[in-house]
Amino acid sequence: MSQRDAEPPRLRYGLDVATQGEWSHPGTLVELAVEAEKAGWDGLFLWDLLLGEAGAAVPVADPWVVLGAIAERTERIRLGVAVVALPRRRPWIVARQIATLDHLSGGRVTFAAGLGWQAEDFARFGEDPDPRVRAQLLDEGLGVIAGLWRGGPFSYAGSHHRLTDVTLLPAPVQTPRPTTWLAAGWPRRAPLRRAARWDGVLLMTEHQERHGLLNPDDVRQVRDEARAIRAAAGLTGPFDIAVNVESLADPEAMRAQVRAFGDAGATWAIELTPETPQDHLALVRRGPPA
Repeated sequence: MSQRDAEPPRLRYGLDVATQGEWSHPGTLVELAVEAEKAGWDGLFLWDLLLGEAGAAVPVADPWVVLGAIAERTERIRLGVAVVALPRRRPWIVARQIATLDHLSGGRVTFAAGLGWQAEDFARFGEDPDPRVRAQLLDEGLGVIAGLWRGGPFSYAGSHHRLTDVTLLPAPVQTPRPTTWLAAGWPRRAPLRRAARWDGVLLMTEHQERHGLLNPDDVRQVRDEARAIRAAAGLTGPFDIAVNVESLADPEAMRAQVRAFGDAGATWAIELTPETPQDHLALVRRGPPA
């Protein structure tokens, strides 16, 4: 039985963890993960950046290397990159990285992919930052990864990627594939339609029109629309809705906030990175707002 199958149907609590600046030291990130597991958190998701925010020249850690170290030091907590900027990565390399991490962690990987957070990580390296091109690369990359994860001969012919009779082994531990989420900004419909074809949606923190944090009503609308899309496509099975939540000093207010999101249909509440690693460690040690 995979970790995904073993998890009970409840609201789970994750941590959004930066990988730049003061968070860039691998030891800091591993310590956070170890403390998170001790404190009862359900998941830890590292940022995927090449440059700092807005292209700043600051130290940045590679999330895959760090997650390998975390997998060796933990036993239960789910691990992932939130989100993998798939359009700037070779999908066959990502397929192998995730399969390897899935074996190292005993089937604890959540694969969350998206267009890429910031255009600087494309433009500064001579890659096309156009969101339409990135969307094409994302869709093709997902098709390639899913095909390679089957563990048998796979061919693919797209506008950007071509594979001929390729078999990548070993296949991941989780079946039929590692839990796969797609990032989406609400109320944009196209990203939600993409996510609904997979295992979950990781909602962008802010509402894309009013620019404030998402609220439970937004999540309820996402839930209803995702259910309709999946029903029309004949898709069944669990579907995650992960929402970022703002950490609150008042424990009861924090519990009320996550309860409201859970009642609206969220399956994951992921607390945003605070101001410093020291604040982050204190947040982690307080434990999830269960």
